[in-house]
Amino acid sequence: MNPKIGIVIGSTRPTRFGEKPAAWIHGIAGKRKDLDFELIDLRDYPLPLFNEPGSPAWGPIDNEVAKRWAARLAGLDGFILVTPEYNHGPSAVLKNALDYAYNEFIRKPVAFVGYGGVGGARAVEQLRLVAAELQMVSVRNAVHIAASDFLGLWRGGKSFDDYPHLAESAVGMLEDLAWWTKALKIARGNAA
Repeated sequence: MNPKIGIVIGSTRPTRFGEKPAAWIHGIAGKRKDLDFELIDLRDYPLPLFNEPGSPAWGPIDNEVAKRWAARLAGLDGFILVTPEYNHGPSAVLKNALDYAYNEFIRKPVAFVGYGGVGGARAVEQLRLVAAELQMVSVRNAVHIAASDFLGLWRGGKSFDDYPHLAESAVGMLEDLAWWTKALKIARGNAA
């Protein structure tokens, strides 16, 4: 049985762009025979702003949607976070979703597909810090869909085929993710 990777669409806005890069990376990733990939849409988990008595690191969460979210994450061996960049950071809905879980992330790898002015680089950088606190392993390589590519894909009638450098970045990122996913799955099994 292959390890499972969740590709999380990190925006819920009605006019979001995130579905495009999520579907694109899912298509590239789906060609791999060593990992299984599934899309996870935060729209399916309408979490309220975090307002629990304590962190999920220290105790159970009461919110029913959060329990469903945590259960979904628990069955995964790694993650790709598809993130916009809003005001030099990730979307609030993505950060909020990360705050609603803890144990489900520990010792699992995370990779990033960012988009926006500088390819979502500042959002990804902040998410790497959050991932460290959640005891995740952030892989080095990422996909950054920068301003001109982003605008071409979003409003300019371009497709991902018009930007082969993005596919090259995706392959490197997926190689990193595959290595860390396999190594950490074995390590988690040994620790259990």
